[in-house]
Amino acid sequence: MATPQRYTVTAALPYANGPVHIGHLAGCYLPADIYVRYLRQQGRDVQFICGTDEHGVAINLKAQAEGCSPKEIVDRYHEVIRKGLEGIGCSFDIFSRTSKAIHRETAQDFFTKLYEQGSLVEKTTEQYYDTQAESFLADRYIQGTCPNCGFEEAYGDQCESCGSSLSPMELKNPVSRLSGGRPERRETTHWFLPLDHLSGKIEQYIRAHGHWKPNVYGQCMSWLQSGDGLQARSMTRDLDWGVPVPLPQAEGKVLYVWFDAPIGYISATKELLGERWTDYWQREDTKLVHFIGKDNIVFHCITFPSMLMEHGDYHLPDEVPANEFLNLEGRKISTSRNWAVWLHEYVADFPGKEDALRYCLCANAPETKDNDFTWKDFQNRNNNELVAVLGNFVNRVLVLLNKYYDGKLPEVQAPTAAEEQLQKARRQAPDRVAAALERYRFREAQLAMMQLAREGNKYLTEEEPWKTQKTDPSRTEAIMHEAAQTAALLSQLMEPFLPFAAARLRGYLQLDLIPWEKLSDGDLLPAGHRVEKGDLLFEKVSDEAVEAQKQKLEEPAPAEEKHPPLKEEMDFETFTQQDLRVGTITAAEEMPKADKLLKLSVNLGFEQRTIVSGIRQHFDAAHLPGQRVTVVANLAPRKLRGVESQGMILMAENADGMLHFVAPPAEAENGAVVR
Repeated sequence: MATPQRYTVTAALPYANGPVHIGHLAGCYLPADIYVRYLRQQGRDVQFICGTDEHGVAINLKAQAEGCSPKEIVDRYHEVIRKGLEGIGCSFDIFSRTSKAIHRETAQDFFTKLYEQGSLVEKTTEQYYDTQAESFLADRYIQGTCPNCGFEEAYGDQCESCGSSLSPMELKNPVSRLSGGRPERRETTHWFLPLDHLSGKIEQYIRAHGHWKPNVYGQCMSWLQSGDGLQARSMTRDLDWGVPVPLPQAEGKVLYVWFDAPIGYISATKELLGERWTDYWQREDTKLVHFIGKDNIVFHCITFPSMLMEHGDYHLPDEVPANEFLNLEGRKISTSRNWAVWLHEYVADFPGKEDALRYCLCANAPETKDNDFTWKDFQNRNNNELVAVLGNFVNRVLVLLNKYYDGKLPEVQAPTAAEEQLQKARRQAPDRVAAALERYRFREAQLAMMQLAREGNKYLTEEEPWKTQKTDPSRTEAIMHEAAQTAALLSQLMEPFLPFAAARLRGYLQLDLIPWEKLSDGDLLPAGHRVEKGDLLFEKVSDEAVEAQKQKLEEPAPAEEKHPPLKEEMDFETFTQQDLRVGTITAAEEMPKADKLLKLSVNLGFEQRTIVSGIRQHFDAAHLPGQRVTVVANLAPRKLRGVESQGMILMAENADGMLHFVAPPAEAENGAVVR
C-alpha cells in the first residue's frame, strides 16, 4: 500500500479470567508497544488499542469455580491486567472493556447489519445439552478426546495439544465441564458465518499478503488447503453471559466470543475518538496492524477479516505479525499448574527493573519459533549487557563530563579515525533500527541499538580519556564530545525498547525526545550544553533474587488444579473393548509444518504400524527408535496432515506437564496383550 496516513495498532484482548504472564507479554504486548513507540517517534498518526475480553466460557467457568458472578471476575482481573501491562510500560491510547455499553451496542449493530443483508445463515443443529445443569453447552464447556492426536483434554473448539480447530461433535468421550456428566444431543438454532462460501475471497485476501511472516501465512494457507476446507462457523451461543443476540427470536443466546471480541478493537476506538473512529477503521489510507500470539492467527487472519468483508464498510488487516510461544525454564507455561511468571508479580518483585524484563523478552522473542525464558538468562542479560555495556558506557560519560567540565559539553575538535568510525556508527544506527522495526524484527532492532552502545564502550576504553586528560586535554575534549553525542543518540534509540531508562537518561542529558528523522543529521547536543551526573541506569540482579523466583515456580498449584478430575465411570464391558498391545518404536520423524506431531513406525510383533503422535515438543525424534510403548491397537485409523495414523501411543502426564511413555516391562514381547 502507499505510505499510510494513519495507523491502527491492536494488541490481542486478554481474557479477564486471570492475570497475564510473560508468555503473553513476549507474544504480543511487548512487540506491539515497541512498534507503537517507534511510530510515535516517527511522528506518525497512530492509535494503540487494547482492553480486556470479558465474555466467553472461560469467564463463566472461573466464576463457577470461585462461587461468584462473572462480573466480579472481570472487574477483578481487568484491574490486575491493566496495572500489570501499564506497569511494564505498555503505552496504550486506550485500554477498554468488552463489558461496556458502547461495545455491546457496536457488536450488536455489526451483527444486525450482517443479519439484515443476508450474510448470516440460520441453522438448527444438534448441540450438547447437560441435563444435570439444564443448559446447552458452549464449546469450552465440553472436554473430550481429540480425534486428531488423541489428547484426552481437548476442548470443544480447539485441541491445545495439536492445535486443531474442532467442533464439539468431533470429540470422543465428551464430558460436560459443568457437571462432569456425559451430555446428550438436542436441537438448537444459531446463526452461522458461511466461511465455506467465502473461502475464495478469503484465499485471495491471504495470497495478497504473501509477505506476512512465514508462520502466519503458512498457517492460514494450511487451513485453506486442508482436506475439509473452511466450514461455516456459528456466531452465536446458548449462554447467559455475553452480548445478547439482537434478534427477538434469539432469547437466551449471546454472540460467540470470537465474533464479539475483535469488534472490541472497534468499540474501544469509538470510545477513544468519538466520531473520528471511522478514520482508523474505514479508510484505505489507514494501516491496520494486529499483534497476536500464534493461537489467534486463524481468528485474526480468516474469521475477523471475513466478518469485515461481509460488513463491507471496513478496511481489512494489513499486517498480523504473530509471535510463537514462550516456554519457561524448558517447560510449557501452564497457568493451572502455576508454572508461569505473572506480570503483576514481576512488577512488584522487581521495582525499577521493568526495562530488564522488556530487554530480555525482546532479545529472546519467539518471533519465528518457540523460545525459552530462564531466570539465569534474565540475570545474565541484565548484568552482562544492560549493566556492563549500556549502563557502564552512559555512566562513564556522565561522570567524566561532570568531573572534567562541570557538566558542560566541550567544544568540537578535529576528528581522528576513531571519531570518524564512531560518527559512522551513529549515522547508521537509526536506519538499522528503523529498517528492522518496519519489518517487525524486534530482536534485530534491539541488537542494532545495543551495538551502538558497544561501539561507544569500546571507543571510551580504547581512547582512555582519563589518561589523555593529563597528557593532552584537547584530545580529551574530542573524546568526551563524541561520547556524549553517542549517549544522546542512545537516549533516543532506547525509547521503544527501554522507555523507563531512556526517559531517565534524557533527563540526565537535559534532552527532549527528538523526531526519528533528525537522529542521523549529526550532533544532538551543542557545545556548552549542560548535563547532570545522574544515577546508574541499571542495577544488577542478585543470585538471591533469581533463586527466590525459581523457588516460587516450585510452589505447588492449588490441589484442585494440580490434577485433572476423574472422568465419568465406564462399565467393564466398555473397558474390555480396548485392545492394548506392546510395541517398539523402530523409526521416528518430524511431520512437516506440524510443530507438535511426530510420525512413528511401531513394531507390534505381528505387523508394523504408522502412528502419528502429538509429542514432538516433549521428545527428540532421533532418540525414540528402540523405545518400548503401549499402543491402543484397535483405534479406528484417522488421517493427520495427510498421513494415516493406525493407533495411539499411551502417555502419562505429570502435574508439571511433562509426558512419559507408559512403557511395558522388558520381558513383554511385541504384540503381547496388555490387560
